[in-house]
Amino acid sequence: MTAPRAQRCAVWFGRPSAREEAVFAASGWHLRVARPEACVQVGMRGGDLVIAVVDLRGADAAQLAALEDVLAEHADLPSLALTDDTTDLVDPACQRVLARCGGRLPQPLEPGALDAALATLLASPRRDIASVGGESAVMLGVRALLHRYADVELPVLITGESGTGKELAAHALHDLSGRRARPFVAMNCGAISPTLVQSELFGHERGAFTGAATRRMGLFESADGGTVFLDEIGDLPLDAQTNLLRVLQEGTIERVGSNHAIRVDVRVLAATHVDLEAAIAAGRFRQDLYYRLDVLRLQLPPLRARGADVELLARQFLDEFRAGHSVQARGFSAAARQCLRQHAWPGNVRELLNRVRRAAVVAEHALIEPADLELGASNAKVVALDHRRDRTERDALLDALRATGCNVSASARRLSVSRVTIYRLCRKHGVSLEAFR
Repeated sequence: MTAPRAQRCAVWFGRPSAREEAVFAASGWHLRVARPEACVQVGMRGGDLVIAVVDLRGADAAQLAALEDVLAEHADLPSLALTDDTTDLVDPACQRVLARCGGRLPQPLEPGALDAALATLLASPRRDIASVGGESAVMLGVRALLHRYADVELPVLITGESGTGKELAAHALHDLSGRRARPFVAMNCGAISPTLVQSELFGHERGAFTGAATRRMGLFESADGGTVFLDEIGDLPLDAQTNLLRVLQEGTIERVGSNHAIRVDVRVLAATHVDLEAAIAAGRFRQDLYYRLDVLRLQLPPLRARGADVELLARQFLDEFRAGHSVQARGFSAAARQCLRQHAWPGNVRELLNRVRRAAVVAEHALIEPADLELGASNAKVVALDHRRDRTERDALLDALRATGCNVSASARRLSVSRVTIYRLCRKHGVSLEAFR
């Protein structure tokens, strides 16, 4: 069992917006909101990293005086000021507060801007999980859950369509956890022959089967103290499912050809793009194993549900490719950006990455065009209708959840559908009920 990380707490003196709260949560910060005139003491737990956010937007004389008292009482507390056009920067009290702060937060507040501001303020900035990229509301929710789940020693089931970045999310969970210094071992359950899965997972003794010339450690033994990631868990054969259940229940394995139990300390992360409940109904997946794996759920949204993240990721992929290759392309034309927004992206982030790389190679000018991406105008018209239909469906789902306080049964009645349909729509549109609440 690993020791939990110290919590990262931000005390916000003022009134943050919902977007600002989401940005802090996505960067792994627990946000506590306090009124400066009513709260001078800042409670801290030993070992926690605590910062103050001093919100000067519209602050009056009494609030400024209270903020001066707070900063004087906790002179060693790292602090950042937040201002906008309504802040009276020439007010002497405001200038005194600004002088006590170690920096300022830019407006509007975005994840990258927050990370940059904290990096200059703190001696030990956050571990980077930029691989799970995006600044859309759904991705801020995903990153907030990554921080929340990282140090909880429970299995995580990562779901989502193919190409949404499930292995990247698993790596991020490992890198944020107390197991980060220990091995991260991954296996695609659908890529291994059913006859070899047991040996790959649990190892084998010499002579256990034809060709087993030596004893071999399996994936779980090699990951002892770290994390095991089982991709496409729905493809795991039933006999291997039984042994995996033993690992989750008892923390022990048995090598093939042995009856000696070996204790292992691993955290299991699993991913699937198929409906495991349907696989259970068809007899292809054990129900008891499903309940053992589905303790914490992380739903990755499809790329089409992530709005402007498509352009942000395309720019990121192009910059990364240019760093290692000599290509003409430097950016995207307006027409190409429109096609990026309108394409349905059935292959999700993986498809976007491949299209951008191919376009960077074939483009003959500084700006990538739709033809370079193999996204033409006719395709844009076809996917635009699908996009509008999906957006209408998603908006109706979100409206129902908001109106009912995220009550699934009430939302189902409001939309005249079943509870199962509500869960299916949440999976389809990347809506995490836990993060939504």
